[in-house]
Amino acid sequence: MNPKILIIGACGQIGTELTHKLRQLYGTENVVASDIRKLNNDIVNSGTFEVVNALDFNQIEHLVEVHHITDIYLMAALLSATAEKNPAFAWDLNMNSLFHVLNLAKANKIKKIFWPSSIAVFGPTTPNENTPQFTITEPSTVYGISKLSGERWCEYYHTHFGVDVRSVRYPGLISWSTPPGGGTTDYAVDIYHKALIYKKYECFLSSETKMPMMYMDDAIDATIRIMQAPSEQIKIRSSYNLAAMSFTPTQIAAEIKKNIPDFTVSFIPDFRQKIADSWPASIDDSRAREDWNWHHEFNLESMTLEMLQHLEDSHKK
Repeated sequence: MNPKILIIGACGQIGTELTHKLRQLYGTENVVASDIRKLNNDIVNSGTFEVVNALDFNQIEHLVEVHHITDIYLMAALLSATAEKNPAFAWDLNMNSLFHVLNLAKANKIKKIFWPSSIAVFGPTTPNENTPQFTITEPSTVYGISKLSGERWCEYYHTHFGVDVRSVRYPGLISWSTPPGGGTTDYAVDIYHKALIYKKYECFLSSETKMPMMYMDDAIDATIRIMQAPSEQIKIRSSYNLAAMSFTPTQIAAEIKKNIPDFTVSFIPDFRQKIADSWPASIDDSRAREDWNWHHEFNLESMTLEMLQHLEDSHKK
């Protein structure tokens, strides 16, 4: 029997592609998309859509009851760079939305939760290369603090109340279909757009800032794979490390130049440099690969070809 799914934050960078994929997998009638406002876009127009405030428990509970929801994917959050500008709201949104869905599961109103964490849980004191699953987590950003707290609560609710909550620590995510959403890794999305339109890009990070990244198709695959895995295979209930590739702005620019030879990049680091410097350069995700058979498909070269092709096609429309 197919799950009945509610996606909170369905119009965001990850939510958009996740909604499309889940509707393909389980049928449009089994996937309810929701967000804080109703936009005129594919997500709203291609299936059931509800306006919901992720901070309003009663609204979420009402949707769960009306649509007989079994699984919730909580994708609503304020990302790293945006959160630094509004710390109180970021904490409120990122934490209380999680409590709402955890408490619905505790009350047996839903069966399963997906909640995304992030490499932002790591900090300047974390081992920088091949960061282990279990290591020092001393985040220095509002976003990272909220995600680390969320991980602890997820594990607590699983241990004490048997809540089936599953999570991955997303690296930087790169997608052609949705615009950047206020994250520190967003340069790796914007650079492709600017390369095609202007043949030049001004990067807000320094040239050798190496960070873990992933193509969105792989991130969506990991999200669905962990939710489909039998419960006994999910042995970590805080959040799993997830990795695909690591590169610097110089390396991504060189890959783009293979396809757009006159492309140029300049580097003018801003406040996001400090955030990036506090994150690991590469991640060890062997536990995810062992426990629920995670593997990635895209590397920097194949991702660049996909990004440029899709963006070129969309600009022609």
